[in-house]
Amino acid sequence: MTDELAAADIIAEAAGPKTADPVANGEPEVFSPRLAGSKDMIVTEHVDKWFGDFQALDDVSLRIKEEEIVVILGPSGSGKSTYIRCLNRLEEHDAGRIVIDGIEMNEDVRALQAIRSEVGMVFQQFNLFPHLSVLGNITLGPQKVRHMPKLEAEALAMQLLERVGIPEQADKYPSQLSGGQQQRVAIARALAMQPKIMLFDEPTSALDPEMIKEVLDVMQELAESGMTMIVVTHEMGFAREVADRLVFFDEGALVEQGTPEHFFTNPREERTKLFLSQIL
Repeated sequence: MTDELAAADIIAEAAGPKTADPVANGEPEVFSPRLAGSKDMIVTEHVDKWFGDFQALDDVSLRIKEEEIVVILGPSGSGKSTYIRCLNRLEEHDAGRIVIDGIEMNEDVRALQAIRSEVGMVFQQFNLFPHLSVLGNITLGPQKVRHMPKLEAEALAMQLLERVGIPEQADKYPSQLSGGQQQRVAIARALAMQPKIMLFDEPTSALDPEMIKEVLDVMQELAESGMTMIVVTHEMGFAREVADRLVFFDEGALVEQGTPEHFFTNPREERTKLFLSQIL
């Protein structure tokens, strides 16, 4: 499934552990103190995913709390994008358990619709509908899925365009926008569905360097607003400044996790140290 079809599919179908004690058990503190007592928004237990003979996810267990900002790192092919695509079933996991805000992902179409109504996703390649204006891209989901009146959807879209800093682009088409502007429209489109969780799959990887900051600034504002976010990225400055927790994947497995301070100053695993030495 292409990401553009996946974006259309989402629109069409949408309708944990306590804080670790680093002194007691030798583990790094996993959760930010501000998240103490927060409920689990995402629970994945022993999740496996195969593509033919290739195991993309290998026994992945991870809990993410409400309002937590988690950045996932890892080399190409490590399973990080596959993991977040499984969270709204753009990829179907083969084993294990996934629970989103108390809703278990299974074969029930109603459960999938409920999950997709709570999860927004931003892809690498924007995936805007080229035949629709910016305003049309953003209002499509609220009108078709949430049955929002046109004028109300347009008012919401303009509020979101103000939020991402490009209200003057409302009547333009995607081909008339820069890459950074298109990605900000994609973020606004996801937010228009009023999700509780936002997933970002390397949202700046297709952008020219001078356009990256404008997208990261929008993502930082979202993080500060209390949105639960999972971000696959290699933007280390963003990870260090914004993330509550960093998670490192390699060969489909969750190798290490910890706070930014732990990750950047004292990672435990040799594979993590090697990866960081190559990208920092």
